[in-house]
Amino acid sequence: MIDFQHANAYSSLRIPVFARNAVSTSHPLAAQAGLRMLWQGGNAVDAAIAAAAAMTIVEPVSNGLGSDAFCILWDGKELHGLNASGRAPQGWTPEYFHGRYGADKAAPPRRGVDSVTVPGAVSAWVALSERFGKLPFADLMAPAAEIAERGYLVPPVVQQKWAAGAPELQAQPGFADSFLPRGRAPRVGELFQFPAAARALRSIGETKGRSFYEGEIAAAVAAFVQQHGGCLSAADLAAHRPEWVTPLAQDYRGFTLHEIPPNGQGIAAQIALGILGNFDLASLPVDSVASQHLQIEAVKLAFADVYRYVAEPGGMEVTPEQMLDAGYLAERAKLIDPKRAQDFKAGNPVKGGTIYLTAADESGMMVSFIQSNFAGFGSGVVEPTFGISLQNRGHGFNTDPRGANRANLVAPGKRPFHTIIPAFLTHSGQPVMSFGVMGGNMQPQGHMQTVVRMLDYQQNPQIACDAPRWRFNEGLEINVEAAMDPATVQGLQALGHQVAVIDDPYQDFGAGQFIWRMGDPATEGYLVASDPRRDGLAAGF
Repeated sequence: MIDFQHANAYSSLRIPVFARNAVSTSHPLAAQAGLRMLWQGGNAVDAAIAAAAAMTIVEPVSNGLGSDAFCILWDGKELHGLNASGRAPQGWTPEYFHGRYGADKAAPPRRGVDSVTVPGAVSAWVALSERFGKLPFADLMAPAAEIAERGYLVPPVVQQKWAAGAPELQAQPGFADSFLPRGRAPRVGELFQFPAAARALRSIGETKGRSFYEGEIAAAVAAFVQQHGGCLSAADLAAHRPEWVTPLAQDYRGFTLHEIPPNGQGIAAQIALGILGNFDLASLPVDSVASQHLQIEAVKLAFADVYRYVAEPGGMEVTPEQMLDAGYLAERAKLIDPKRAQDFKAGNPVKGGTIYLTAADESGMMVSFIQSNFAGFGSGVVEPTFGISLQNRGHGFNTDPRGANRANLVAPGKRPFHTIIPAFLTHSGQPVMSFGVMGGNMQPQGHMQTVVRMLDYQQNPQIACDAPRWRFNEGLEINVEAAMDPATVQGLQALGHQVAVIDDPYQDFGAGQFIWRMGDPATEGYLVASDPRRDGLAAGF
């Protein structure tokens, strides 16, 4: 389908893995948990769920049992989407936040109990298992529970973010007891055990998630939040339901990129690619100033619309189909000046903490899965009995009914604007690649940059993953990785881009996992890649 180039011009210690059954995650123990399910006779869905559960333990800086989740999967015949994002507590209104924080605050707080929305990740695991899984649900929770109980040695990238987040979060309810067991963040290679989370995982497994939303865990979470002044209730948790959705589709170079529809930002990658389809990128060198400039400007245009219009579907003024209309995107493409950077009035980016993983098996099932507690460690609030680290997705709401972001005005039971987005690529209706790139508003930018590298420049997924990235922030501001060619950086600056060179790839440039189908999975298998920006592993057999 694509004759990939495999000579890697970028600095990397990673090579692609070729296998008939595969799991790629940002932590090796989670990848092994997924492979364990495949070895036990499970399928890619079983592997993805087990890996996702393990990730809540081994990368708590990015996700936890109190996270949200989304999924796109190919079941062997067709594509399915799952939106398991949680909703606002019934007590949340603009007046609620104005009374507590003042009318001049445009959003709920970034941390604490008033940033906590209903967690959806556990419901995603259950829904996927019930519809597509093969193994008993309790078996899927077992590897994560064992890791939590016996402990694991903290790896370098996770430790760095753990230590960075501790000073801000140590006063949040339950945080120090759960994540600062020695009064500080663990050191690299130091054992971390989480027996409370092991208890939760076993309860979730035994009850197929019911205890989390209607039983002992739900009661503990609601009581703890309310004890500390929040209003999340047992009724809010019991009312949660994940939603099966039809992924949005956008054609690009003969392939089709699929993303979960709003309330998420995946449409930004599709808008950007729809704009780039009006340019002959392949005629420009892959890492040239001209190619990078066009991509940056396309992303700016995409975010200008996303930050203005994207919200929960019922609150949107336009439809996703209108935003992806080919004629409209062609007109937007005309706004790009090849010789000058422009400010297309995009909104402020939101930084985040997220894990993405993907799994595939030799029957052809492919799973693209993402879960996140939003900012590193989420709200910082941790229910101590079961180790439920609660997300802070509520910060994505707006509390000003007159503001530009009024589509995301907070309301009881409403879902907030979401940054986490799994992705999937097809060709002529057949599966090609399950993939994702983590990191706040870097996610659609990473989707676009890696897809361009693969489809326009034939770089294999691992090379596309290893290549230096840029990140648009706002206005004319972009960040670029320190590995980017200085001549390219200078060329972008000459066009008017305000460039900051950043040497922290974890926070600014995301991290991806990719599984590319090479042909018949039973005979030819998959090419599997894992991003070097985290402690990850692409594994298979």
